[in-house]
Amino acid sequence: MLTNKPFETSPANLADQAAQSAENAIKSTQRAANGALDSLSSTVQDVRDQAAPAYNRLKTQTEELANCGMDALRNTSQQVRDTAAKASDQTLGYIKDEPLKAVLIAAATGAALMALISLMSRSRDRN
Repeated sequence: MLTNKPFETSPANLADQAAQSAENAIKSTQRAANGALDSLSSTVQDVRDQAAPAYNRLKTQTEELANCGMDALRNTSQQVRDTAAKASDQTLGYIKDEPLKAVLIAAATGAALMALISLMSRSRDRN
């Protein structure tokens, strides 16, 4: 005679209990994973929030340095142009005042350069 036992241990009942336990474990794992992802998302957002002002400061400082560099380059370039113009004017004035000396100095400079080039080319030919 079959009796209904409150806790049957039939294979079907054991399989149902195992399936229920597995389902509970999966749900628990999903909750833990969701919590970890929420925490990670929050941390990433915090890092972004902290990095944005630092990035903006760095960008501003870089732009200021670039502008300062360009200004310095413009000033230096203008100073070089002014100095070259002044030297050119002084040279022209000297040539007008002392034409014979200017020609002799130019000839002596040319001769010295030619002698130097000649010496350098001979030393290369030996090697």
